[in-house]
Amino acid sequence: MEQASILVVDDTPENIDILVGILGSEYKLRVAIDGPKALTVAKRNPPDLILLDVMMPGMNGYEVCSELKKDPLTAHIPVIFVTALSEAADETQGFKLGAVDYITKPVSAPIVQARVKNHLALYDQKRLLEQQVRERTHELRETRLEIIRRLGRAAEYKDNETGLHVIRMSNYARLLAVQLGLPERFCELVYNAAPMHDIGKIGIPDAVLRKPGKLDAEEWALMQRHAEFGAEIIGEHPDPLLQLSRSIALTHHEKWDGSGYPKGLAGEAIPIEGRIVAVADVFDALTSVRPYKQAWSTADAMAYIEEQAGKHFDPELVRQFLQILPQINDVREQYPETALHSEG
Repeated sequence: MEQASILVVDDTPENIDILVGILGSEYKLRVAIDGPKALTVAKRNPPDLILLDVMMPGMNGYEVCSELKKDPLTAHIPVIFVTALSEAADETQGFKLGAVDYITKPVSAPIVQARVKNHLALYDQKRLLEQQVRERTHELRETRLEIIRRLGRAAEYKDNETGLHVIRMSNYARLLAVQLGLPERFCELVYNAAPMHDIGKIGIPDAVLRKPGKLDAEEWALMQRHAEFGAEIIGEHPDPLLQLSRSIALTHHEKWDGSGYPKGLAGEAIPIEGRIVAVADVFDALTSVRPYKQAWSTADAMAYIEEQAGKHFDPELVRQFLQILPQINDVREQYPETALHSEG
């Protein structure tokens, strides 16, 4: 088992020698004779524990501890003050700054050994628990994302022969969001929420959804309701991913000129996520085989999308989508329709 590392900070060499003598056989020790040096050493290679003198010239121990706790790289390191100050007020100040313990000088070897051992054990236990929480949180997040992806694919299977549409268009949506310079977190949310865009189709009767001919006025009105159905299925929830999923489901059929549905929103009144998914969704639909049509070429699809800039689509998004066509085509090659049978 690897030895724990301890940083000993004291401006008196004799005091450092005493602590090295007490702990040197069990731990890897590093030393610093002043506050600035201690901060440099701690940030360059964070130790498992710090023994910190209080009364030092220039920068005292309280100031060092305060700086350590401000920096995310060192904030987690347990700090034990080792000092001749023994008043209750001194100890209180140390604990307020985030120290875990207080050892008074002259030090007792058994006390130093016991306190160090106990706090290292607590620190190890805390790190283990934090790691377990991170792993479990990651598992839950991945499970949630997979459920969302599967629900998105379920909607696609209702009205065409492919479940790869949601994979491709969600990748297109993320690429476009990144190209627009949107925050990384938002780009990932768009990617993970986009598969739910057509979840409302679950509420549309198959006779309407799979009708081979043109829909009549009543059928088209019912078909349009899938946007609202999707929003109702996802519901109101404080989770950012579900909020964005709901927004996309509700707004991805709105059009820049206000002629879309269900609300007839226009221009920037349409949320950016709805405008992004509108481009990604239509491009993939055009370039994919459907029971009622052949796949369009990229050139033909882009010609149509450019012609619809300012009508159906946000003109700036169309311009940016053109810039990332090589990446878009990479996604198409990665997820071709022939890959359907390999999808679980």
